[in-house]
Amino acid sequence: MTNPQDLTKMMQDMMKAFPVDTAAMQDAFKSQAALGEKMSQVALNAAEKSAEISAKWTKETITKLGDASKVQQEPAEVSKAVTDFASASAEVAAENMAAFAEIAKKVQMDTVELLMSAGKEAGEEASAAVKKATSEVSKAAKAAAK
Repeated sequence: MTNPQDLTKMMQDMMKAFPVDTAAMQDAFKSQAALGEKMSQVALNAAEKSAEISAKWTKETITKLGDASKVQQEPAEVSKAVTDFASASAEVAAENMAAFAEIAKKVQMDTVELLMSAGKEAGEEASAAVKKATSEVSKAAKAAAK
């Protein structure tokens, strides 16, 4: 009763009996970093394409607005210029919205593909780690039993 148990020593002995494979943790971190890099690339590509579409759309709108703002001699010509501008703007908007939708669709497909690939790799890594850990725990248990 006067000799207290050394809990630190007991914990150290217990941890030695169940070794941890740090290589598996390093591989997991590397896999996550690679996935993050690929996901960032998908996002950056989408942002680049979206910026290109926006710039093109703006340039086309300004050009059409320049045509619509020219001096017209007759009120009917003013009406026609405004109508032409509105019609052309609606057409360009539809085209550009379809282009944005294609970008979103590609991002979605690429993301699903990356996540499925990462899930498959993680499953394989986890399976290998569990097999290795089971083997090591079995060995440690046998050694402790002797």
